[in-house]
Amino acid sequence: MEGVNMKKLITILIVCVGLFSLMILILPKLTSKESCTYEQAAEKSAKGKFVTVGEKKVHYIEKGSGEPVILIHGFLYHTTMWKNNMDALAENFKVYTIDLFGWGFSERLNENEYSFERYAKQVTGFMDALNIQKASLVGQSMGGGTAVYVAAHHPGRVKRLILVDPAVLPYPETITGRIYQLPFLGEFLNAIPGDALLKGNIERLWFYDGSKVTQEYVKEVAQPLCIKGSYAGLMYILRNVLKAPFVEKEAHLLAKRNKPILIIHGREDKAVPLDNSKALNDLWTGSSLVIFEKAGHTPQEEHPEKFNKLAVDFLSR
Repeated sequence: MEGVNMKKLITILIVCVGLFSLMILILPKLTSKESCTYEQAAEKSAKGKFVTVGEKKVHYIEKGSGEPVILIHGFLYHTTMWKNNMDALAENFKVYTIDLFGWGFSERLNENEYSFERYAKQVTGFMDALNIQKASLVGQSMGGGTAVYVAAHHPGRVKRLILVDPAVLPYPETITGRIYQLPFLGEFLNAIPGDALLKGNIERLWFYDGSKVTQEYVKEVAQPLCIKGSYAGLMYILRNVLKAPFVEKEAHLLAKRNKPILIIHGREDKAVPLDNSKALNDLWTGSSLVIFEKAGHTPQEEHPEKFNKLAVDFLSR
């Protein structure tokens, strides 16, 4: 009798595992969130201008006048990341915030084309297209890694750097990140209808004060992900670009450039460890580190007034 019950239990387990595996494979195809083409989304929702860089369209917003400053967003985000900072900076500078390829309303690439090198080429190509000879760069997380790459290989194009919780040196991956990188499982999680998972991840990993992550905020962040090809690029970047060695080589190369660098890092960042920014500050002779208390991975959003004052003071020197 016990043998019969054990066989039934094993059969039930096999069926459950099979059904779950089938669901993981099928759900992304049945409930894709990519409901629009690039052209449809850009025409309907983009708030800025477009310029062609390397035969691909780049979406950007510009404000103000004076010396040029380019704001570069991090993973998952787009120009909306800087909405609490751009106006304050534009009172003193000509400010551009761009969407990196694959994000916001810039064009999508073939997934294996994404890299820090490609993003650096996008930034310098953007500067060429708008006749910007030299600019200060402000980059958050992945955008910080991109800014470091540009400054290391094109020092003559960069005046100053502000790096916000920068993804430059290797760091231990979060449990959430490891789960999303598992074959098929990441695609399955992305396909779950609604933004509840995204909202929870942003609250838990990127913000100290999760109450600031409203449904409206999440909707604004996620809006461009409706564009076909968005999630394939997202998963490729997560699995292949935001990995060791990141831009560690460029960090050491930048140490020879003697650039003025301001590093800002949230004390409670659960994505990129504060120790990484401390290591960068030790590596670069021309750098300074400011730690924001009660802030996570996006301190410029949690404490915009403090960030804006620091940024304006530093960029004005």
